[in-house]
Amino acid sequence: MKQKVLFVCLGNICRSPMAEAVMRHYVEQEGLSHLIEVDSAGTGDWHIGKPPHEGTRKLLDEKQISYNGMKARQVAAKDLYDFTYIVCMDNQNLKDVQSVFSSSVGDGAHGKVITFMSLVTGAHVTEVPDPYYTGNFDEVYDLVKQGCRTLLNEIKQQLQ
Repeated sequence: MKQKVLFVCLGNICRSPMAEAVMRHYVEQEGLSHLIEVDSAGTGDWHIGKPPHEGTRKLLDEKQISYNGMKARQVAAKDLYDFTYIVCMDNQNLKDVQSVFSSSVGDGAHGKVITFMSLVTGAHVTEVPDPYYTGNFDEVYDLVKQGCRTLLNEIKQQLQ
């Protein structure tokens, strides 16, 4: 069964699209695109249809990681049925996602909702900081690299 990962942040223009792009990059490098699908969404609707934030695009360009075709969307109740992992960037995102999903839980719902930082060890923060406000896209990238690598390794173990 194909494993599907959804990264979620507030507006779906900074953190979650960065994680989506990095995870896709790792998946492609390992030749697993036919087994793992990656997407991202936001809890808010302010940026629907817009590309990733300029700071995210600049960093991904520097790292030669593609974000082609990525456009912001809002998380939906059906995501709990469509995705294996729903990975929230901070505790408020987690609460918002749980609220969206609370009326949807039923037969066929299989999404595992977790925080991104549960995938990162030894960090000085407990949530992925929002670079929309902090401007520190490099800090987010460092967290995203480690968390995506951890999640990919977990998924690869399940695929064996």
